[in-house]
Amino acid sequence: MYCKWDDSVVDVTGHDTPVGRPRDAAIDAAVLAAARRHLSAAGYDAMSVAAVAEEAGTTRQAVYRRWPTKADLATAAIASMSAASDRPDTDDPFADLVGELRAFQVGVLRPNGVSMVGSMLQEAADDHLGELYRARIVQPRRARLRHILQRAVDSGRACADADLDIAVAACTGVLYALRLAGEPIGDDWAQRTARTVWRAVGGDVPG
Repeated sequence: MYCKWDDSVVDVTGHDTPVGRPRDAAIDAAVLAAARRHLSAAGYDAMSVAAVAEEAGTTRQAVYRRWPTKADLATAAIASMSAASDRPDTDDPFADLVGELRAFQVGVLRPNGVSMVGSMLQEAADDHLGELYRARIVQPRRARLRHILQRAVDSGRACADADLDIAVAACTGVLYALRLAGEPIGDDWAQRTARTVWRAVGGDVPG
């Protein structure tokens, strides 16, 4: 006996019988949304793939066909929140830097955002999770920040010998340092940090 669940035929014993149809994008979106909610509510360690599948209205097998591991699902869910494509380059690299830092601030300070970062730093952290987190979240963000600062150098708005590696690290490290110290992170954090980094690379901060 078979029943239709999503993009495959599933018998009542739980064995999938693929029928060769393309993946259903609506199910992908539902699973990622459910995973984001579970990560926000309980964090990575407590997130259950089975619970995510149930909330999304699909099966655990269907989830694992798309994302083979819990780490794969969690990092895909976080990466799916990025709105980087909605922040195209403008003719003002400083404004672009502020916008990128604001997006970073929102992402890290969302519920359980900092705890997710903390889990990456634990000695016993899952190596696979760490690799995926760096590849999908950390490296793209660093690349965007470096691209913005490189544009400032190329346009003569920053020094040609500016240490962009350190500048990029400072962009995100400031927020983590404040959080660890228990200091408040105000709504003006992105603007203040952008101004500090901009001066550090030899730029004139806009009035």
